[in-house]
Amino acid sequence: MTASFAQLERRIAEEQQTLARPLRSLLGRAPVVCTPELPAMQAAALMRAERVGSLVVVDAAARPIGIVTSRDLLDALAADGGARPIGKGMTPSPFSLPPHALAYEAALAMSTRRIRHVLVIEAGRLLGVVSERDLFGLQRLALGELTMEIRLAEEIESVAGLAAEVRQLTARLVSQGVAAEQLMSLVSVLNDRLSQRVIEIVRKRHDLERISWCWLAFGSEGRLEQTFSSDQDNGLLFEAHEAADPVSVRARLLPFAREVNEALDACGFALCKGNVMASNPQLCLSAAEWRAKMGGWIESSSPKALLGAVICFDLRPLFGDASLADDLRAWVHERTSRFPVFLRHMAENALRAQPAIGRLGAFVTEAVPGAEGTLDLKASGARIFVDAARIFALGHAAPQTNTAERLRAVHDAIGMSEAETAAAVDAFHALQALRLRLQAQAQAAGVPGHNRVDPAKLGRIESAVLKESLRVAHDLQGRLALHYQL
Repeated sequence: MTASFAQLERRIAEEQQTLARPLRSLLGRAPVVCTPELPAMQAAALMRAERVGSLVVVDAAARPIGIVTSRDLLDALAADGGARPIGKGMTPSPFSLPPHALAYEAALAMSTRRIRHVLVIEAGRLLGVVSERDLFGLQRLALGELTMEIRLAEEIESVAGLAAEVRQLTARLVSQGVAAEQLMSLVSVLNDRLSQRVIEIVRKRHDLERISWCWLAFGSEGRLEQTFSSDQDNGLLFEAHEAADPVSVRARLLPFAREVNEALDACGFALCKGNVMASNPQLCLSAAEWRAKMGGWIESSSPKALLGAVICFDLRPLFGDASLADDLRAWVHERTSRFPVFLRHMAENALRAQPAIGRLGAFVTEAVPGAEGTLDLKASGARIFVDAARIFALGHAAPQTNTAERLRAVHDAIGMSEAETAAAVDAFHALQALRLRLQAQAQAAGVPGHNRVDPAKLGRIESAVLKESLRVAHDLQGRLALHYQL
């Protein structure tokens, strides 16, 4: 296992460099499109003539509404002698990314969503299609092999061993300079797979028939921004069949949730000290109960409500019936739009966290016992970007949970230029990169990881990057304050 992981490590490090290219640079030819009325036989002829593996289906306004691959055509040709309209055999709402997204993001999407094509769209206009062939390097990359190892694990002990290997692999990739955005995505995807395998193993030991349920990821896991020292933040959302009483359904789910939480702890995902876990009866709720809980937070805006919102509003479905989570997220967006004062209170709360930089450009450090002269990269740095992006996303019903994706999604709506958005994203990832490096060093030394750094011990360039990142955080807070007139 060790030799295998060492080889995969080298391959990841090499391929990260090529996968750091923007998707725009991979587009070679104009996309081949068709309308949904085109018969399957003609679609096949078009695909052969153009020598492409996919057709993008567009509406009358040339907006993408679906995609047809050679595999889809086999089924379509077998029906009605190829006369059936291709719109009936297409995959609707194909996954897309903007042209500035990295090739790595498309590669991760292909791996996690089990798709072979990603549309590249800018301002609603289709620029092209990136295929699995374009990113062939990723298909030989460790991600697929690692996920296969995890998928085949049959015992919690085996998953725990793989989790330890993943943490060691991550630490080595940090030392090799893999970019923070790519590394956090990789860590989060692998942690997703580890968690999902744990849930699968434990589920077999519990009777969960006649219950629709979804395991929810909150916090950094929900945002796909996990680092070495991330603990568990999760919950359960369920819908009982045959109008069963939520209390009795919860009684069946809680032992399952408790065993999963304990198994995740054994795999290195520490139990949440604040008990933000699915085994907490207050976070194992029916869809109606979750709506009541979140609605109470939105309508009251008390300090406790704001804390709950900060943790749980980054929800992402991890396992089970994802439609339950999608419906809940849509409900939250609709509800927050009706209570704008809630977002204003969230903004007020977010502005209480100050970037660790003074008016004259000097670092603002704290006299923490045992860590004098340090600043907190999370509380006085990264958190500022996370909070602002969450509030802006909720205010504009953006479905993204990742901080960088949220900022990219709403920048037009909040009046941020592309340059300002890129600066905010870069600054956030610079802070995360420093956090990852410090935590990797702590892991190598066998001591608990933390988020504190002594700026006096940083090199000249690293110090300048940290200082500029904190200035950008200050500017983003200024935009948040202006947006909500605070």
